[in-house]
Amino acid sequence: MKSLCVYCGSNAGNDPKFAEAAVELGGRIAAEGMGLVYGGGNVGLMGIVADAVLAGGGEVTGVIPEHLMKWEVAHKGLTRLEVVGSMHERKRRMFDLSDGFVALPGGFGTLDEMFEMLTWRQLGLGDRPCAFFDVDGFYDPLIAMLDRMVDTRFLHPDQRQDLWHGQDMDALFDWLRTYRPAQADKWMDEKRRGDLR
Repeated sequence: MKSLCVYCGSNAGNDPKFAEAAVELGGRIAAEGMGLVYGGGNVGLMGIVADAVLAGGGEVTGVIPEHLMKWEVAHKGLTRLEVVGSMHERKRRMFDLSDGFVALPGGFGTLDEMFEMLTWRQLGLGDRPCAFFDVDGFYDPLIAMLDRMVDTRFLHPDQRQDLWHGQDMDALFDWLRTYRPAQADKWMDEKRRGDLR
């Protein structure tokens, strides 16, 4: 694994622990000799994790759409900053540059980006690890919702287990190094699957 994509808030949140987690993750990425791929911003947890990787001597690639450049939220001190035409292009380019995906706390954008990667993986369009690095149970309600999707047969249990969730940094990187994608079929009901063809 050479590069890790981090999705996170363009705000820092209301608890210093969020920023502390971003610093910890950024420092670990650099210490592991990995590069960071992220959304290119200089604000919120995005800017904090990028600065932590840079401070640790790591390389950082930002991918930012043109309209955010006009808002002047781009980080000017990155190893490389790529400007793309749209949010869709941004997600595709970040996918192309990354060997795995980790979400720190964030809002709509963080969830949108991570769930698109999970959907692509479910549909066989990617096979890279996806993880939620938690801070004080921030993602517990979301993980409970995923478990409900399994219980109600909207999500295959193996695909749920294929997603890492926790706040132990060593465990996260051990999991990333040894990751093997689940082979579960999206369709859980063979009769229904046949009806859809």
